[in-house]
This record gives sequence, structure tokens and C-alpha cells, in this order.
Amino acid sequence: MTIEYVDAGEAINHSQLSSMPHVAPDVTRGVNYDRILQARSESHNWITYYGDYDGKRHSLLDQINVENVKDLKVAWIHQSSATGMMASTSTYAFEACPLVVDGVMFVTGWDGLLWALDAVTGEQLWRYKHAVPFDVTLCCANVNRGCAVANGKVYMVTQNAQLLALDATTGEKVWQKTIGDVRAGESASLAPLVVKDTLITGSAGGEFGVRGHIDCWDLETGEQRWRTYTVPKPGEPGSETWPAEGEAWQRGGANHWVTGTFDPELNLYYAGTGNPAPDFDGEVRPGDNLYSDSVVALDVDTGEIKWHYQFTPHDLWDYDSTMEMTLFERDGKKLLAHFDKNGYMFVLDRTNGELQHVTPFVDRIDWGAITRDGKFMPRKYPDKEGEPCHFFPGPAGAKEWTHASYNPEHDLFYVPVADVGATATRRRREFKEGMPYWGAAVEVDVDNMAGSVSAFDSHGEEKWRYRLNVPMAASTLSTAGNLVFAGTPTGEFVALHAETGEELWKFQCGSGHHSSPSTYTVDGKQYITVPVGWGGWLEGIVPGMSGQGKGASLITFSL
Repeated sequence: MTIEYVDAGEAINHSQLSSMPHVAPDVTRGVNYDRILQARSESHNWITYYGDYDGKRHSLLDQINVENVKDLKVAWIHQSSATGMMASTSTYAFEACPLVVDGVMFVTGWDGLLWALDAVTGEQLWRYKHAVPFDVTLCCANVNRGCAVANGKVYMVTQNAQLLALDATTGEKVWQKTIGDVRAGESASLAPLVVKDTLITGSAGGEFGVRGHIDCWDLETGEQRWRTYTVPKPGEPGSETWPAEGEAWQRGGANHWVTGTFDPELNLYYAGTGNPAPDFDGEVRPGDNLYSDSVVALDVDTGEIKWHYQFTPHDLWDYDSTMEMTLFERDGKKLLAHFDKNGYMFVLDRTNGELQHVTPFVDRIDWGAITRDGKFMPRKYPDKEGEPCHFFPGPAGAKEWTHASYNPEHDLFYVPVADVGATATRRRREFKEGMPYWGAAVEVDVDNMAGSVSAFDSHGEEKWRYRLNVPMAASTLSTAGNLVFAGTPTGEFVALHAETGEELWKFQCGSGHHSSPSTYTVDGKQYITVPVGWGGWLEGIVPGMSGQGKGASLITFSL
């Protein structure tokens, strides 16, 4: 089998790879903006985080389909946590989406790790490990959600708020830039997005009272092009939604910690933002607290916010809105769909942010309600010091950060749903830099929960539901083979019929799923790959699963 690539002098085949340790074929040299614009048309690869700029997570590959998926078998396993590297925590956890370019796979992990693998055999071509200090302050887990590739380089962020460019053939570092203040509690975990000749990144750390921001960097040099803060300072548009006196805005959170989507015709980047800080104590931050729990549409050339829509004004439940903003068309209109932690599906006109409709997508919602035309009606929240308040969905959300997929042929979104509540007891804490700034103690209902992969059309009507007795916490993948792939917290990786939800195949992976599968072909053969192994705060949610995050692996399937 031959791997073809641009400007590399000669082709490299798999028999040669084993004799060339620590070197990968130069397959990313030809990946640029023009090629990413057409990413779905080269479905044999997965060259950007969602598979394309629109966030659909839908592949046109159909070699694996409803007729033959029952014959799917393990092609290879890469034991990622058994590579001789000691992690700085006791848990190995994958939250990444693997990228694949012409037979070479790039995947990130915990502790600043990034692997280049042979996508046919799983053989390690090289591995990079960033020196992440052991005492870095992290909110929720020691994880990374993915990388970007372009112009012969691989780009990733690190837990200690660094942006790295690596040589894609050797893994050697080309340049490094600081993107956040670690001392203040900032970190980074999202997959960068290549747009034109730039990279777009965001920050994490809202639980420590930092001020969120979105950044744009030169693809070749790492020079910063612009920074947009997601909490306005006094005098800027939106500042009227924060206290006029004091420093609440400087500690306001609203971090962008999951990769956004991009419309090249509108030149807009759609970024989801996280909760305001402190998470549960709203008395110290009266007002709607823009641009927390929002989508902001940014001009990618300047960083200017062209429009915004806030899903949860004055959030008191930790309902981040960082999840994907899926771009699709209906009746000639450019639309955006978002499934929020607060339990509602929103459809917006993505040209101007105008709401089209809102519908619930989970059974139990009692924090309040949102009408179909967007009227916001909160009912219960932790408003009294020391008094417990129980609500559905809990802070984990009706849908976690992990992603829905969308099949445009069926007009169906396949949503990983978590139906679980929690009790929050407000406990006011004075702000201290680098210290948790939650404003409450939280206990999850581990004895009263459920989950599903649920299919909704773009109008919000549920078409089918694949039920689980635990909350879903992993992304789905849709393919033209009329299939939906999803991993469960209890370790099963399943293939469902895209039109009915019928289970057609499953495999027990030995650890829970909290990542994003992808698919590709090499030499005409289709593969499905999924990172396995979870940890961090999720360990306590599913009874009996707390030990499953101790090992992590990348499992790849084929016919």
C-alpha cells in the first residue's frame, strides 16, 4: 500500500515504516485552508476536528453499512497508557478526536501527549510529551480534546496553557506560545481550528474565576493576530449585564473550551462559551452576565463579535454552552443547532442570531423552563446559604461537552443525552487567585439517572431513542452507511441503525467512553477508530466504573 503526499520526494509504504522509527510520512504538507474547505469531499481522511467546518460529524463513507456492520472486528489496538510514560495523575483519560491524513493518525492524550500512528496497523511512528508541571491547576480532568494539522505541522494546546506547533514528520517542536495565565487558574484543552492562515483557540478555567477569551494565531509563526474577551469590560457592549462596581467582570468565566464551527461564506466563527463565575452564587454577579452560556459569532479576520445569543441568562446551575454549534440548511435558510446543558435544543438563524425555535430534548427538567419562542423562566436554584437545592439536569448537563452528529439526508441529529440531577448547596467563598470559585458544594444523583442516544429532527421532534441506564458521555458519529456509532460509560461501542435506532453491533472495549470516534479509509478499506478510557470527575458518576479510567487505548475496527 502506498501513502501519497505532497512535496515529499518519494512515496512511503507500510513495509518501509517499520524500518524508519520516529518518522512519519510528510502527509500534512498539503493540508491547507483550501483543502479543509473541501474536507467532506475527501471522506477517506478526517483532517479537521469535526470532520468539516460545519460540525456535523457526518462521514460520506459507506463501505461499513447496515448490511455488514455485524461483521465488524478489531483491526488493531494501541495501548496508549502502557507506553512507559508515568502520568501526573492516577488516571489516564481520553477526550480526543483522532485526525487521519493519508494513512497517518494524530491523536492527543493526557499530560501533554500526542501520538503519530500508522492508521492501518496502529504502530507508533513518534510520540511527543510536553513537560506539564505536576501542580497545574485543572478544573475537571487531565485531558486534551484534539489537535489540528496543516502545512507540515501538528498543532495542540496543553494543560498549562501553551500552544505548540510540532513537525508532523518527527514530532519535534517548531514553536511554542503562551495563551493563558496558569497562576490565575487558566488552562487549555480544546482542539485548535485552522481557518485561513491562522489558528483559533480558547481558554479554560472558569471554575477559578478567570476572564475567558478567544485567540487567533498566525499559522506559521505563532504570532497573535487578535484576542476577544468573552466577558466585556466596563464601557464595552454587554458590560451593562455585570455589576457596575467591583471586579466581578474580571472574574467572570465564560471560557471557550470546546472547538467552534466556521461558515466561510459569512466569515464567522461560532464559539460556545462556558458558565459565569462563580458557578452557583449569583448574588455576587447580578445581571445576565454576557457573554457567558452563549454562542458568539466572531469575524475571523478581526475577532469582532457580530452577534450573540445567550442560552442561559444569569446561570445559577453551571450550564456551560460550549458544546458544538452545528451548521445546517433548511428551507433555504442558514441555520445553527445547539443542544445545551440546560436540556433544550435551540435553532438559530446563523446569519444574525435570531431564534427560530426551542424544544426540550431530555425528560426531566425542573430548574425552570424555556418556551418555544425563547421566554426564559427560572424556578429553582441555590439562592440561600447552606440550604440544599436539587434540580434537573444537574451541572453535568442534559448533554455534556461531547458532540451530537447530524445526517443531512435524514435531517436527524444523534444526541448523547444525560438524564441526571444534582443537589447544590450554596457556600460563598471569597475570591482567591488560582483557587476554586464555584460558590457551592455539589452532589450528583448517582442512584437516579438514565441516558440515551436520541434522534431529533431539525424541528425538535424526537424520532427514536436508544435507552441506557447511565448517562451518555461520548460523542456520536454518523456515516452514509446509515449508521450511528457511539460509546457508552460502561464500555460498549455500539452501531445503531440511523433511521430506527436499532442496535446492529456492539463491542465491549473494557473502559468507559468520553471521546469522539472518527472514520477513514486507507487503500480502499474503511476503519472506525475510537479513543477509550475515561477519568477525572466522571469517575464518580457511574457506580462500579471508577476504576475503568485507569487505562486508555485507541481501538480501531474494520470488516
